[in-house]
Amino acid sequence: MKKIVIVGGVAGGANAATRARRLSEESEIIVFERGEFVSFANCGLPYHIGGEIPERSKLLVHTPQTLRDRFNIDVRVRSEVIRIDPTKKLVAVKELVSGREYEESYDELILSTGAAPLKPAIPGLELNGIFSLRDMNDMDRIISWISSTEIRDAVVVGGGFIGLEMLEQLHHRSLKLTIIESNPQLLTPLDPEMAFPLQEEVREKGITLQLGDGVSEFRGNASVSEVVTRSGKVFPAQLVIFSIGVRPETTLAKAAGLTLGPTGGIRVNERLETSAPGVWAIGDCIETVNGVTQKHGVIPLAGPANRQGRIVADNIFGGDSRYHHTLGTAIVRVFGLTAAVTGANEKLLTANAIPYEVIHLHPNNHAGYYPGASSISLKVIFSPDDGVILGAQAVGKSGVDKRIDVIATAMHGGMTVDDLAELELCYAPPFGSAKDPVNLAGMIGQNVFSGLVEIANPTTALQKFPKAALLDVRDRSERERGFIPNSLHIPLNELRARMAELPKDQELLVYCQSGQRSYNACRILSQNGFKCRNLSGAYRSWSAASGR
Repeated sequence: MKKIVIVGGVAGGANAATRARRLSEESEIIVFERGEFVSFANCGLPYHIGGEIPERSKLLVHTPQTLRDRFNIDVRVRSEVIRIDPTKKLVAVKELVSGREYEESYDELILSTGAAPLKPAIPGLELNGIFSLRDMNDMDRIISWISSTEIRDAVVVGGGFIGLEMLEQLHHRSLKLTIIESNPQLLTPLDPEMAFPLQEEVREKGITLQLGDGVSEFRGNASVSEVVTRSGKVFPAQLVIFSIGVRPETTLAKAAGLTLGPTGGIRVNERLETSAPGVWAIGDCIETVNGVTQKHGVIPLAGPANRQGRIVADNIFGGDSRYHHTLGTAIVRVFGLTAAVTGANEKLLTANAIPYEVIHLHPNNHAGYYPGASSISLKVIFSPDDGVILGAQAVGKSGVDKRIDVIATAMHGGMTVDDLAELELCYAPPFGSAKDPVNLAGMIGQNVFSGLVEIANPTTALQKFPKAALLDVRDRSERERGFIPNSLHIPLNELRARMAELPKDQELLVYCQSGQRSYNACRILSQNGFKCRNLSGAYRSWSAASGR
């Protein structure tokens, strides 16, 4: 029989506890939770604030009582582990209600302490009406503040996943909104041109979008009334959601002498063992290996935390399960659009000097002839050496989750763009196309990898190929709605008859609206002695990359 002590519940800790019980009916399992709630759906918190999840009780996955009754797990809430002695295999516990302190022994200790919101030293951050959202208590305080205070203006600080979810949900409450992001774009896991449609969607909702500008001060008497940015702009606010990121909660681990990694998380091996025998760590408090760069870092996500809890329980009872890496697969809804990402973006690859090739495409989410079709902007990044997929991003109204999930699965299997082209995916007109967007991405990758066509990245094409002649092969009606400056215009259907108008001594940078016609144009031109490149994603991606 083993005695297992778990510090922290929610995703990782609760999963470790229930998996351990399923593996061993006779073991003693104790969960210490500093808060009031041991297992809740923290990803659902914004949606209760906005009213999409009307019943608060729906967010409670397990209570201490249900864990006791169903799994015979000893859950002690409002109990904070204040000290760990790995040598003696003891934890010191403080009951937050009574103040009593005592020690508890363990055979195996699992740390699932999570992460805490980043709170830099900004004047006025302590004012009433400024909130971070991490747990049920935070959610309750925000709802109470909204209910008891006359709020006209709200400011969201931070344009990441939680910030955007809160922005959307506060919009449901008919508040005048501003979102402030210190980076020049929203949702930095995306590359800038992929974030552009989200920014346009936010602006179309009448929300003030302040990019490239951080907060310098919060003003007010007892409660916040204004937010001042570093550029000097002042925004009224009776409610502020402060969401600029999180840091691993490693106070206990550090005091116990456990090894921490360079980004501040607890260092674990593939079995999720820490540097101390019998001590394991999971969830947002640990560093994991990035599946693309192979470097350690903190990637706080609920899915990995759940899997890690299961892995640790297996290993405690003699298994040899491994957590290999994290790809950072994530998704968010921003009003009428959905954005999803997996793997590395261009910024990360450039910072790590990893060579890559990029393709952009804009296929429909399902058969174009079936009612309701809408386009997906899909970006796939792959290795120019072997075609292995390095990352993908997608933005659209529908079907985004399916495509990124498929590509994330392909990445987990070490697949290439060539493999994407060969995937057999389900098809019927309401759901997809005979050539699914994932297949199309693979086919474009095949064309590039085999040398059938050369492409240019829309974010850097004009800078990288300044001497190239731009050729627009769209129809005249499309060109009237906008075009890349200084480009020649020959519609694709007229190209064969008008090739004499093209310069033979210059490389041609060819574009259409989304990339397919310009690819056809490149095949015609290259077989007639012209050197040309297809502008990947064509005018749509170039427009987003240039902010037009």
